[in-house]
Amino acid sequence: MLDQNGNKGNAEARTLRVGMLAGEASGDILGAGLIAALQKRFARVEVTGIAGPRMQALGADSRFPMERLSVMGLVEPLKRLPELLKIRRTLRQHFIANPPDIFIGIDSPDFNLGLEEALRAAGIPTVHYVSPSVWAWRQGRIKKIARAVDHILTLLPFEADFYREHQVPVTFVGHPLADEIPLDVDVDAAKRDLGFAPEDKVVALLPGSRGGEVRLLGPLFLQAALWCHQRRRDLKFVLPAASPERRAQIEQQLAQLTGLEDLPLTVLDGQSQKALAAADAVLIASGTATLETMLMNKPMVVAYKMAGLSYAIFSRMLHTPWVSLPNLLAQRELVPEILQDDATPEALGAAILNYFDDPLLGDRLRREFSELHQQLRRDASEKAAEAVCTLLDK
Repeated sequence: MLDQNGNKGNAEARTLRVGMLAGEASGDILGAGLIAALQKRFARVEVTGIAGPRMQALGADSRFPMERLSVMGLVEPLKRLPELLKIRRTLRQHFIANPPDIFIGIDSPDFNLGLEEALRAAGIPTVHYVSPSVWAWRQGRIKKIARAVDHILTLLPFEADFYREHQVPVTFVGHPLADEIPLDVDVDAAKRDLGFAPEDKVVALLPGSRGGEVRLLGPLFLQAALWCHQRRRDLKFVLPAASPERRAQIEQQLAQLTGLEDLPLTVLDGQSQKALAAADAVLIASGTATLETMLMNKPMVVAYKMAGLSYAIFSRMLHTPWVSLPNLLAQRELVPEILQDDATPEALGAAILNYFDDPLLGDRLRREFSELHQQLRRDASEKAAEAVCTLLDK
């Protein structure tokens, strides 16, 4: 889309109209990076769809609150199915009546792929940004993906290999967080910013950004912190709340649980990266945040709980022995994963204390994490924008 002298051609003088849909906070980060990269290539970029605060700060028009799409599990979304179907139907009608130059669905595959398939059938080019975990479970979805998208952008290298094997056009772009997060994090500065001393031993608790995750994992993580504190009085804890709603939820849990009055816990409004930077170890919900924690070079324990029926269905469909991104990237167990009924305060607490009892364990992890960080540093937003522009040229 740039000429041989690096100048914008005629195409860039026009307005680029983009349909874009992000269903949760991690998608909002990716969407904002892609919008910023596209704005460098076009005189004007108009984005309409569903957007979070980062995308909206760059001018995206969100037709519905992003929070309405943030549902977890397999069974729980069924309770919201009428609302979700109505939102998707409304967006489909809007985009078909007002065709964008391209539609980009970011993650949220159960919502986005159906919309992408309908828009592609109507002649609108479609891109899906972030591979569904089709290599891990529900592999039959590859047929639907092939029908729904003109191009897929993957964050992880092994995902691109899977799509090439199935002849689906794909570009591995790396991960924007790997570009954004420095290879060396200033731990002492982060501790001071949060009111800790450099010598303090800090454990970060990240029970998730969704209401359902915090409902199931919040009390568990707090009880695990208490278990650790009873055995290591020098430990301090920090818990970044993803939103005002999650903070209220956490405060309610703190009030309802007994024995936490003396727990040295700091609850933050947002600031998850700063909490991770200050941490010596992290207790975290499985999800995108485990990648961020790995990029911050932090030893972690990964936990997850789902509603019983959702977990029973999910576990039978899983084709990989791991669920956390550090383990998936390494294709072996780097960090402990403690899931469902195994996730007790004692089990989580003992795994956290391992890092303080055996400092060499954390040192080995940090070396491995640094190597993985380098692999994912690809200038992801620019590469994603390049792939979008190449598709538009076609």
